[in-house]
Amino acid sequence: MKMKETDPEFAERFTYFLNEVIYEEGQKLDKKTRYMGILAVLIGSQAGEAFEEMLPEALKNGVTPVELKEIVYQAADYVGYGRMLPFLHITNETLLGQGVSLPLEGQASTAYDDRLEKGAQIQAEIFGEQMKEAWKNGHINRWLASNCFGDYYTRTGLTIAQREMITFCFLMAQGGCEPQLTAHAKGNMNIGNDEVFLIKVVSQCLPYIGYPRALNAMECINQATKR
Repeated sequence: MKMKETDPEFAERFTYFLNEVIYEEGQKLDKKTRYMGILAVLIGSQAGEAFEEMLPEALKNGVTPVELKEIVYQAADYVGYGRMLPFLHITNETLLGQGVSLPLEGQASTAYDDRLEKGAQIQAEIFGEQMKEAWKNGHINRWLASNCFGDYYTRTGLTIAQREMITFCFLMAQGGCEPQLTAHAKGNMNIGNDEVFLIKVVSQCLPYIGYPRALNAMECINQATKR
């Protein structure tokens, strides 16, 4: 049964607030970017039902099947495989239901013998030249460069700026990742996703993550501007 029938007062107020957020002067995002951010925060906050509800609208508003899959794949490194997997199943069921043939065309651009080098290069592009050698600081740092950045950030289907934005959203929605969120806020700024843009992302995602995590994200953006 639809929420408008079971909980009409809540549905009316929540819908009003969503429209207020979407059309707030100075906080608007293009539809595609807005939906990409919302999908990422729904994964980060483990909101499976809301994610399933949002998928058809995201696809209608410019998010392609490839982009959708890339958002879900990248989540594995930020929420973990166990928490990403249900969203992959939801995504596949939705795409198949819309007549999309699976698997989609591959987007990998690295091989096993160059993923570390190329991952470290992308880390350096986002966070600074010092990251070219950061993988030598320990095995987790090496995995971060080769797996997180070498396996995922190097993939086609999303730009590096889009990948940094969805990473920011994964971290913002989880809570408890404020050191990483501040670092990725700075990383976003380094590649062109400036403070104004990030505040718009937080604003548009607020109805889906709540005020505490949105306010924490705003503070992380503020701290990143001081670095």
